[in-house]
Amino acid sequence: MSTLLVTHPACLDHLTPPGHPERPDRLRVVERALEAEKFQSLARVQAPRAAFETIALCHPMEYIAQIRDATPREGMVRLDADTSMSPGSFEAALRAVGGTVHAVDEVLTKKATNAFVATRPPGHHAETERPMGFCLFDNAAIAARYARNHHGVARAAIVDFDVHHGNGSQEIFWRDKTVMYCSTHQMPLFPGTGAVGETGEYNTVVNAPLRPGDGGEAFRDAFESRVLPRLRDFKPELIFISAGFDAHMRDPLANLNLVEADFVWATQKIMDIADQCAHGRIVSVLEGGYDLEALASSAAAHVTTLMRG
Repeated sequence: MSTLLVTHPACLDHLTPPGHPERPDRLRVVERALEAEKFQSLARVQAPRAAFETIALCHPMEYIAQIRDATPREGMVRLDADTSMSPGSFEAALRAVGGTVHAVDEVLTKKATNAFVATRPPGHHAETERPMGFCLFDNAAIAARYARNHHGVARAAIVDFDVHHGNGSQEIFWRDKTVMYCSTHQMPLFPGTGAVGETGEYNTVVNAPLRPGDGGEAFRDAFESRVLPRLRDFKPELIFISAGFDAHMRDPLANLNLVEADFVWATQKIMDIADQCAHGRIVSVLEGGYDLEALASSAAAHVTTLMRG
C-alpha cells in the first residue's frame, strides 16, 4: 500500500478578496511541491463531491442550504469579517468534504496506508451551524463521524497542530465520547478558545496551548506531556491530523517559531501511535499555513514522513 494524495482543481475556484491570506496560491504551492520526483510513488485521486447527507453528519441540512444559497452568482459575499464566498466556493467545499471522506474509505478498506487531503477551504473553525475562520464545513469532523457510521470505527481521534485552535471540531465533539480532539495552538489568538480547562463532557478534549514566541522545544513538550499520553490511553482506531502549518516561524498570522523538523517529529509521533492501535491508519487534512514558502516546504516534509509509513 502507499500514501494517497487527494486533491481537486475545483478547490482553486474558491476565491477570496485581494490580500486575503487563505488564497488559491496556497493550494498551488502545495501541489507544486508534491510534484517533485520523490513524490512520484504517491497514489493520486481527485476528490469526489460530498453528498449533503454526509455533510449532515455534523451540520444540519438547514445550515447546508444556507451556505449553498449564500453562494453568489458573481463577485464575492462575506459571511463574516474573515470568511467569504465566491461562485466556486460551494463546489470547493463539497470537494473538500468529499475528498476527506473518500480518504477514509480508501484507508479503512486497505487501499492506502494513509492519506493527505490537499483541498480548501479548510474546516476546523466551522461550528455546527456557523461558518468562521475561513471555514464553511468541518472536513475532518464530518469524516470522523462518517468513519463511525459507515465503517464501524468505535473510537477516532483528531490531532490538530494548526496554530489556531479548532473551535469547530471541539464544539462538534464536545458531547461525543467516540471522538477525541487534541490541539496544540497559540494562546491568546483567534478564535479565543482552547484553554487547558476545556475538556468536553467526557474528558475527550485535550488542549495544550502554547505562548507567543514558543518554538519547537515547547511544542514537543506539549505533545509529549499532554497529547500523546491521552491518545495512547484512548486507543483510537483511526487518527485524523488537522495539518495546519501556520505555527511555522515564517507565518504572518501568528507568533510561534516551529520549523519543518517539528512537523516531521509530530507526524512521526502520531504515526507511532497509529501503528500501535490503529493499524497505521491516518487521514491528514490540510488546514492553515499562510506563508507560501513555509507552507510548501512543511507540507512536503509532512507527506514525506507519511510515505515512510
